[in-house]
This record gives sequence, C-alpha cells and structure tokens, in this order.
Amino acid sequence: MTLRHRFARIDGLEVFYREAGTPSAPTLVLLHGFPTSSIAYRTLIEELADEFHLIAPDYPGFGLSSAPADFEYSFDRLADVVDALLDSLGLTRYAIYVHDYGAPVGFRLALRHPERITGIVTQNGNAYDEGLTPFWAPIRAYWADPSPANGDALRGMLTSEGTHWQYTHGVPDTSLVDPALEVHDQALLDRPGNQDIQMSLFLDYGTNPGLYASWQEYLRTHQPPLLAAWGRNDEIFGPDGARAFARDLKDAQIHLLDTGHFPLTTHLEESATLIRAFLRGLPE
Repeated sequence: MTLRHRFARIDGLEVFYREAGTPSAPTLVLLHGFPTSSIAYRTLIEELADEFHLIAPDYPGFGLSSAPADFEYSFDRLADVVDALLDSLGLTRYAIYVHDYGAPVGFRLALRHPERITGIVTQNGNAYDEGLTPFWAPIRAYWADPSPANGDALRGMLTSEGTHWQYTHGVPDTSLVDPALEVHDQALLDRPGNQDIQMSLFLDYGTNPGLYASWQEYLRTHQPPLLAAWGRNDEIFGPDGARAFARDLKDAQIHLLDTGHFPLTTHLEESATLIRAFLRGLPE
C-alpha cells in the first residue's frame, strides 16, 4: 500500500489530503470530525487501499491545511473547499465516510451533487435530532446567545482534558486508544489562533440541525445505500442517531459497536470488514 501525502491549491488555500489505492477503483472520500484531521483515517486507509481508492482531506483550520485568520469558518465554506478539491481531482462518483463534523460537510455535498454519491458510511456522523444528546445543552445555549460567558463554558472542549474525554469516554478498554492521537490533535488545537477557529465552528454548528429535514428528504428521495457503524456509548451523538436512518432508508445497515465517539480507535478491524463488504455492494 502506497499512501501519498499531497497538497492542492484551492481557493487560495493549501489543502492537505491523503490518497491511496488505484484511482480507477471505487472511491471513498473520508471526511473527518472535531478535533482531529485526516490522520484519523491512516489505519483505515491501510486496511482498504488494496481494493478501493481513498481520499482523506484536512479541512481549513485542521491538520496540515491552511488556517488563515480571515477565512470564514462555517460548514458551508468547509463543504465549498472539499467540493472544489474533489472537482480538481476529477472525482464525479464516490462514496462518503462521515464522522462528527464530516456529516454536515458530507450531507452538504450530497445535496449539491446527489448523482455523485454512490453510498454513505457514517460512524457517529449525525443527521437527526434523536442523535443530539444532553451533551449539546451548553452548545445550544451558545447558539441562542453567543455571549463571552456562554463561549467560555465551551472552552473546556478545547483542552487536553476535553480531547482525552472524547477519545476515551464510553470505551470499555481504554488501553486500545492510542494516546498519540490525542497528543497530535491537542498540539494542533493549541496553535495560536486555532481556538478562535474552533469557536467559530461551534457557533456555526447551530446551522446544521435546521438542515436535518433537507438531508432526510435527500435520503428518502435518493435512497443512497447507507452503513451506520456507530459507537453505541457515544455521549455526543447517541445511538438513536444511528437508528433514525432506518426511518428514511429502507435498506439502511445499522451496527452498534461497543465503543465511544471514535470507533476506529478500538474497532478498526470490525469497522473495516463492515465497510469493505458495504463498498463491494455499491453500484459503480
């Protein structure tokens, strides 16, 4: 397996992405969540690159992509950049894998280009009110009133303690979680100016629940094949968010794994097996 590390110039930004597999093979675009980057997919890419073409970009403000202070950090703009990257690579048919922030990016792409989406893999990538747990109460307060006090109540999510909690909460055996992932993510969060970027996205995330109805209409209308391989112990996006896909998709495949927010850290082989079988069954 040859994993290539590339940069593309997109809308004046340097956008980093990982690529592996044969470009003529079916493509899976891996869309990462908070607080990580495409590094979250390195092991999954190794598992799947013998049979599939994998593309894993870093959004602006994340990983090795540009993080300019004057960029508009919104989910619309993150989707714009990913969309332009995929266009620059000539990709017109692909499945998407969505985790956490990857869901609002991926579903925006699906609304724009429903004809391009061959299937959806979601691991704790939410599209339903049922998936929003009590964890979101202080974030909802910030959406309603983005005051300094409400913002300060969220800053614990940007600390090493907050990052550690995301990786380990709901994980029965935390020795399976590589602590180097936490250290890597936290080092990027701690870069000068990055907390302001993340706070902008915390606020803009409030636009996403209002789009759930349109995402669900897309699912009902186009019936894309979907695999939900979800950490059932996640207190950020609860398992009811996975189950809800079955309401709109008659053939949704739903698997609840005994883990937390980052299933790949503890259930890589099981996830890769499910994803491989799912991708093999997609239309070309």
